[in-house]
Amino acid sequence: MANRTRLRFATFTILCWITLIGLAQCQKTPSLQILPAASVQRKPVGASLLLTCRPDVPDSTLISDLRWSDNRNMTIPPKATKYYYPQYDSKGRKLPAKAGQSSPPIYTESIASGQALALIFNSLQESMAGMYYCAASYSVTEQLGASVSVETYVAITWKDAPEDQRPILGDDYIVRCEVTANPPATVDWLRNGDPIKSSGRYVIENRGLLIKNVSEADDGLYTCRAVVISTGELAKRVIRVEVQIKPEVQKLPPVLNAVEGQSFSFLCNATGKPVPEFQWIKLSTQQDVSEIDRFSVNALTGQLDISRVEQDDHDTYKCVARNAAGISDSTAKLNVLIRPKIIEFMNITVPETSEAVLACKAFGRPPPEITFRRFGTTEEYSVGLQVSDDRITLDMDTNIERGETTGNLRISKIDPTDDGLYDCIARNPGDVAFKVGHITVEYKPNFDHMKLLPPVYTWEQYPANLSCFAQAIPNATIEWRWNDRPVKDLYDINMEIKNDGVRSDLIITPRERRYYTSYKCVATNRLGQSEHIMELREARVPDAVAQAKARSVSATSITFDIIPPPTEKGLPITAMYVQYKQEFNPDWNSAFNRSWSPDSPYIVEGLRPQTSYSFRFAARNVVGFGVWSAYVIQSTPRRSEPETPKTLHTPIQEENEEDDAVVTSPYADHFELRWNVPVDNGEPITFYRVKYCPGSKINGVWTQLEVDCIVEDIPTVTHYEMRDLQADTYYRIELLAHNAIGFSKPAHLLLRTARGLDVVLKVDDRAISSAAVIGIVVGAVLLLLLVIDILCCLIGNMGVLATLCRRSKRSPSELGDEEKLGSGSLIKERPPSPLPLPPPIVKLGPTTPIEDEKQPLNSGTGSNSVVASDIKVNSSVEFDGRGVQIRSGEIIGKNSSV
Repeated sequence: MANRTRLRFATFTILCWITLIGLAQCQKTPSLQILPAASVQRKPVGASLLLTCRPDVPDSTLISDLRWSDNRNMTIPPKATKYYYPQYDSKGRKLPAKAGQSSPPIYTESIASGQALALIFNSLQESMAGMYYCAASYSVTEQLGASVSVETYVAITWKDAPEDQRPILGDDYIVRCEVTANPPATVDWLRNGDPIKSSGRYVIENRGLLIKNVSEADDGLYTCRAVVISTGELAKRVIRVEVQIKPEVQKLPPVLNAVEGQSFSFLCNATGKPVPEFQWIKLSTQQDVSEIDRFSVNALTGQLDISRVEQDDHDTYKCVARNAAGISDSTAKLNVLIRPKIIEFMNITVPETSEAVLACKAFGRPPPEITFRRFGTTEEYSVGLQVSDDRITLDMDTNIERGETTGNLRISKIDPTDDGLYDCIARNPGDVAFKVGHITVEYKPNFDHMKLLPPVYTWEQYPANLSCFAQAIPNATIEWRWNDRPVKDLYDINMEIKNDGVRSDLIITPRERRYYTSYKCVATNRLGQSEHIMELREARVPDAVAQAKARSVSATSITFDIIPPPTEKGLPITAMYVQYKQEFNPDWNSAFNRSWSPDSPYIVEGLRPQTSYSFRFAARNVVGFGVWSAYVIQSTPRRSEPETPKTLHTPIQEENEEDDAVVTSPYADHFELRWNVPVDNGEPITFYRVKYCPGSKINGVWTQLEVDCIVEDIPTVTHYEMRDLQADTYYRIELLAHNAIGFSKPAHLLLRTARGLDVVLKVDDRAISSAAVIGIVVGAVLLLLLVIDILCCLIGNMGVLATLCRRSKRSPSELGDEEKLGSGSLIKERPPSPLPLPPPIVKLGPTTPIEDEKQPLNSGTGSNSVVASDIKVNSSVEFDGRGVQIRSGEIIGKNSSV
C-alpha cells in the first residue's frame, strides 16, 4: 500500500513540472540580443569590431527582415552589395564622400545559418562612433529592435620616435619621441632603467629629450614612456642612442716618395664613429683615383695602392674620410723617384806606381750619390781622402738638371795589391744600383810564389821537369840559362824546353852528374826583368832508422815508438817497414812483414804470447828502401785478461768532482754507453759486463745504493743502452771486458742524467683541462664518424660497416678459394728493430794464423841493395787520421819515374 502511494506521488510531481515548463514557454517575450552584451562598445581607432544581432524568440522561423542601421536609420548592406559609408559623424556633421576603397569599412554578414546577423567594422575611425540599431519583424506583425553605442578613442601612437638615433659628439641633440593619443598622453623618460629629470644637460620637451653638448657617455638605451590616465593605457618605446664622432684624418706627410716602375702603397688613418669610409682625390684633375687604372683604394682601411708607378703620377693627392657625422681630409704630394742607373763604368789598366782614376757615371731622380768598394767587401769608400789609405781619394760631380752624377776613385802610386774588381754603387731614395769594374795594374815579373818551393829530385837518369811561371802584367817571356848561358844556344840533347803560354818547362835527362846543379829562369816584360834559380838534385833512399823502442806490450801485440831518419825538403818518407821473427830463428828470410803510413800508430799484432821476437826497421821514400836498422828484441807476456776498455764519451770536470769527471746525458731516462774494443791479450773477448749504481758523494766519499745497482752481461758489441734511469741523478758506471782468463780492470765513468719534465702545476680552479677537452673533441668526432658510417651503410650500402657485412656474407665458394690460396689470415712480419747495428770490430794484424806467414822480405847482401822488386810483404798498415786501415798483398810496386 505504501509503495503505491509513493508511485502516485512521483507521477503527480512530474506532471506538475511539465505543466510549469509549458506555461513558462508560453509566457516568453520575443526580443533581439546584441553580442557582446554591453550597451556601450569602446574601442581604439584602427581596431576591428564585430557586433552580432541574434533573435531571442520562441520560434526563430517567424523572424524576417533582420537588419542593421545607423542612427540616421540608414540600413547597412552586406559585403556583397554596394559598399556602405557613413554620411554623418556622431555629432551629426556630414562626412565627405570616400572613393577608391577596395573593401567596405562597415558591412553586415549573415552567420549561424542565417539565425544571426553580424555588423563588422574593418578598421574603426573616429567618424564611425555613434548609435547602431538592430531591427527585425516577428510573426509579420510584431517589430523587434535593439541598439548599441559604439565609442572610439585614439590609442597611443608613436608619431616620430625612431628606435635608433645617432647624435653627433659636442652638438645639442633632441632624442625624438612624439606621441599622439586621444585623450592626450603624458610622457616621461628613463635611461638604462633609471628615470630622467628635466634639469642640467637633460630637458624634456614635447618633441623629445634634449641633450646638451652630447658626449660619448650619453650612449645607451633610453625609454620613452607614454601614459593615458583616463584609459589606463601604457606604452613604451626603447630608443638606442649611439653617439657619432666626426672623422678626423691623421695629417699626411708633406711628400710621399714613390719609385717609378715599382708598386706603391700608403695608408691614410682617420678616427671617427662610425668607422669612416675613405676616398683619394687627385687634385689636378679632381678625379677619384679608384677610377684610374693601376690605382686601387680600400674604402674601409684608407689604403692607396698603385700597382706600377709612372712619371705622370707625380701630383698632389687628398685623402677624404667621411661618415654620417661629417667629413675630414688631408693632402700630400706624391714625388715619383727614378731609380738610379749606372750608364758608364769602364775598366782601366795602369802601370805600377802611377795614378789610377776609376770613373763611374749614373743617372736618376734625384741625382744619385756614388761610392766605391772592393768587390767582395762591405766597407765603402767615403767622399774625400780615406783614413785607412791616404793614397785613395773619392770625389763626386752632380748635375741636378740632368739628374747625373760622376764619381771618381783616385789611387796614387798604385801597386799590384790594388789590382782587382771594384763595385760602383749609385743610390738615391728610389733604389741602389751596382756595377763591377776592374783595375788592372801592370808590373814587372816576379817569382814570389816560387821562393818556398823545394828542389827538384830525380835519380838513375830519370827525366826531371823544372817548371817556371812568372807573375807579371803584361805576361812575361821566359828564358832558361845554365852557367849563365842560354840553354837554347847549347843544343844539348839532354835539355829540352817546352813553352805553354806563360809557363815554361825545362826537361833534363841527367845522364851525367854535371846536370845535378842550378838553373836560372829569367822572365822579361816591357816593365822589367826578374830571375829565379832552381836546383836539380839527385835523390837517394832514406838513411837508417835512428831508433825504435816498444811503448806498450800485450800478449799478442806491441806498439812501437819509431824515430824516422832525417829527410830533405821535397823528399819525404812515404812508409815505414818492420820485419820480425822469433828471436832464436836465425833466418830473416822467413820473417814476417808489416808496413805503416808515416803518421799512423806503429802497431804489430798477431804475436804469440810468452814469445821473444827480433824486430828490425826500415824507411822508404819515392826512390826506394833504406837499410834495415834499429834492431829490437822484445818478449810478449803470457795470455791474460783483456786490457781495460776505453769509453768514447767526453767527460766534463765539475767543480766538486776531483777524482771522477762527469758525463752528462741529454736524456732523463736513458743513456747509450759506447767504448772501443780493448786488446784481448791472447784470448778472444767473450762478453762485457756493465754495472751502474745510483748514488752521490758525501764528504768526498762516493756512496752508492747497492740495492739499486744493475749488472748486465752483454755480447761482444761496443755499445749498451741503459734504460729506466732516474732524472737528475748521478750514476757510477763500471765497464769490464772478459775472456777465458778473466775480467779486465774496470773502466769507471760518472754519469748525470738530464733534468726531467715531471713538474707538477698547481691549478687554481676546477676548469676542464686541455687534455680533457681534446679527449671530448676526439670522442665527439669518432661518434660523428660512426653515425655517418651507419647512415651510409643503411642508405647506400657503403662504408666500413657495409664492407664488414659484405665480407661476413661471403659465399662458401669464395671461402674455399681463399683457403686454397692460403689467404685465410693475414700474417704481419715483425718490424725491423729500431736499435742501430753494432759497428764492425776491426782487429789489427793478419787474418791468417802466424804459421801461414811464409813470405819474408829479402834483405840482400849490401846496405843499399834492397830494391822494391825484391820485397814481398804480407800486409800494410795505413793511418788516415781517424783509424788504422790494414791491407794485404803487395805494398811496394816496381820502379816508376817521378
